[in-house]
Amino acid sequence: MTPEQPILLHKNHEQAIALAAVFQVATLVEQLARTGDVPEETSLPLLESLFSQNPKQFGDIYGDAKTRLTIGLKQLKTIAGKEPQGINPDITRYALSLLHLEKKLSKAPDMLNALGQGIQDAERQAQHFGIAHENTIASLAGLYKQTLSNLSFRIRVTGNPTYLQTNHTANRVRTLLLAGIRAAMLWRQVGGKRWQLLVSRGRYLKACDELLSGDIKR
Repeated sequence: MTPEQPILLHKNHEQAIALAAVFQVATLVEQLARTGDVPEETSLPLLESLFSQNPKQFGDIYGDAKTRLTIGLKQLKTIAGKEPQGINPDITRYALSLLHLEKKLSKAPDMLNALGQGIQDAERQAQHFGIAHENTIASLAGLYKQTLSNLSFRIRVTGNPTYLQTNHTANRVRTLLLAGIRAAMLWRQVGGKRWQLLVSRGRYLKACDELLSGDIKR
């Protein structure tokens, strides 16, 4: 048997995947803030992406988008399709805030360097304890608080104070937001622009449909 050839993604698919990761983060943050919990399998691809700094190809960052970014792809489809009954204003606000915050970060090279070093330090903990371990999460959350929380724009997360006031939930929210910044950065690196959210909805819808069906067309 010959080894399976990697799927070569079109730029549209790369943008849709990165943006879907942003929306998956936004969805999970909203759920965490409201209920205090999210399934680990939905957040794990996002956390893993933080430590995927030199992938051989774009598709290696999140893995199979159809199974690992299902939530984000469906949420992006809802937004791109302007389906009012499925749009959650908090999720939309978090996603757009992540894109805005990443733009601020891109103009702060010292902070970018500090984030890179902090992620390297957290990776050593992840190798020892595991990516989803409390110690790794606390380290990544602390990194977010020491860096991104000091920018002039901050993401305001609202929800149930009973959960948000605990370190357990607050750390997970900050870690997810850090993964959301990673996704927003990837989106920009593969050509993503804010105006595309208004004028390229059809292109994103098509890319999401193809990724969810597994029928990737170039």
